[in-house]
Amino acid sequence: MSIATTARLMAPSSAKVGPNVVFHVMPRVGAPVHIGLIETMRAKDGRLPWLARHVARLRASLAALGAPELPDALADLVRFAAGPGDRVVRLQVTDGHAEISTREVNAEQGINVMVAHDVHHPYPHKTTRRDQFGRALANARRAGANDALLVTADGCVAEGTAWNLFWWENGDLCTPAAELGILPGLGRKRIMELIAVKEERVPVAALAGRSLFLVNAVRGIVEIAAFGDARVPRDARTAELASRFWPY
Repeated sequence: MSIATTARLMAPSSAKVGPNVVFHVMPRVGAPVHIGLIETMRAKDGRLPWLARHVARLRASLAALGAPELPDALADLVRFAAGPGDRVVRLQVTDGHAEISTREVNAEQGINVMVAHDVHHPYPHKTTRRDQFGRALANARRAGANDALLVTADGCVAEGTAWNLFWWENGDLCTPAAELGILPGLGRKRIMELIAVKEERVPVAALAGRSLFLVNAVRGIVEIAAFGDARVPRDARTAELASRFWPY
């Protein structure tokens, strides 16, 4: 990612911001813990529809890990960094130091997903310890796929590299069970607000012939067009859900 501007800020500024920007908004405090917490969110027409939910999840993770609390002004700084357009905004907090960066939105649709070679390990907090996902994504790209689906050691479908998975099974919408240690994604939560969802523990073979989609709070709903070597059937209910995903 190219970075147009770097600035140290302790309060919102009225200065004009370029399309790619990094803000260092909190000083580092205490001994380093070598782990950061991440929130990646979507700015649509200058608005951040899920900002309050991102901040709430970040605060909960900081409390669970015994890390310093966020300053009250951080949400305003995120809004300022987002600017007026359609952007991806990434907030990382490490050792009491917060960094906000932005990038363009990837609008890829109808993606090809493969099963990852890496075994899924529990990922209850969105941290910088993402080696399993980084390897899975890199291997998928080398194999010509767009993304990968990780599976637990006992063979249960878990999650994508930056997504939660859903599939239609007859009249039901299903998703991997939270007890598998998947990330409690905000996109996943939004889907479960819109429609009843069954949480399941299933092997990869159970997805054969199902209509599949991925979701996160940056891209919303993205349909899977191919899973491994098999084409994935489409379901009109997915498009209907996608039309209701964003609150405005």
